[in-house]
Amino acid sequence: MRCVSPVPCDNTTDDTTYSFVRRGFTLVEILVVIVVISLLAALVAPNVFRNVDAAKTAAARSQIEMLSAALDMYRMDNSAYPTGGQGLEALRREPLSEPRPGNWRGPYLRKDVPPDPWGRPYIYQPLEDVLGFELKTLGSDAKVGGSGDAEDISNLK
Repeated sequence: MRCVSPVPCDNTTDDTTYSFVRRGFTLVEILVVIVVISLLAALVAPNVFRNVDAAKTAAARSQIEMLSAALDMYRMDNSAYPTGGQGLEALRREPLSEPRPGNWRGPYLRKDVPPDPWGRPYIYQPLEDVLGFELKTLGSDAKVGGSGDAEDISNLK
């Protein structure tokens, strides 16, 4: 018999003698590996998930800045921001509702308006008393107010 063991074989074996070849892992070895992996996951997971919340908040701030810049370009071309009814969709497609923009040169965004990092649409509200707008997301809890990752994020803050 030809020796296929990962350990050095005794070259004196013949077809009638067989060497013991260990294959696989014992149950104890597998359990030890599972315990070590579980401990590592328990130590690392809280740090990873804390960073995910911070990343979503940073992404929301970045998207609000990007959308605000596109809204400013829209205003420079049309002398006004989109109405509440026209919304952020006016950055992608020329509004057909009144008041129609007089000099629409869009699209002002290359892609459709993204949802916030929590999967909900951004809230766009033109300001009545001044030439401006508020663009915000309600954070992870989708409720007004909050703190941490549940804090409202707005271009006015």
